[in-house]
Amino acid sequence: MNQREISLLTLLTAIFIGALVAASVLAAKIVMIGGLVVPAGVLAYSITFAMTDTVCEIWGKERTRPLVNAGFVVLMLVFFLNVVAIYLPPAPFWPNQEAFASILGSTSRIIFASLVAYGISQTLDIWLFSRVRELTGRRHLWLRNNISTLLSQTLDTAVFITIAFYGEMPLLPLIGGQLVVKYLIALVDTPVVYGLVYLVRLRLGQATPATGNA
Repeated sequence: MNQREISLLTLLTAIFIGALVAASVLAAKIVMIGGLVVPAGVLAYSITFAMTDTVCEIWGKERTRPLVNAGFVVLMLVFFLNVVAIYLPPAPFWPNQEAFASILGSTSRIIFASLVAYGISQTLDIWLFSRVRELTGRRHLWLRNNISTLLSQTLDTAVFITIAFYGEMPLLPLIGGQLVVKYLIALVDTPVVYGLVYLVRLRLGQATPATGNA
């Protein structure tokens, strides 16, 4: 890889990991979107699939697997630091330990759920995307993007919601609401991935008139 490729891959990796961590923290809050009940981290987490699909399209699954592995390591680090922060004794004059432990305590469970769901869904996403790409070549990016994202997001949602909120909140409304929002985001995600792929190839001097139909 040349320096320009390294810089672009580093940027996409940074966005991926930033969105991944943000999703794990934000998911502690349950919000209403158009009457649907969803964790607040749903948008941030959807960004991670756009990043992996873009990287997989440009550099292949060999470059995407280290990206996913790095995200897994970062999530484990965040989980560890989160637990340490909860159990460190607060300063005598700091009155917010109970609220801090309440919020970050639920976040620890959510991060654990994210680790499990993440490992399963991202592996499936990369495999599906790569498999469809082998069958279609550089054509039909929309097809492999949607197939890999929709199926992996469905599995991710079922696993994540079950582990994160079992026994605390109604699971079916959360799973159903998150799936609807994720499916809508996936439709928007397709032109985003097209745009990212085109811009990266343009920066690498690989863009051609056929790129838009890839």
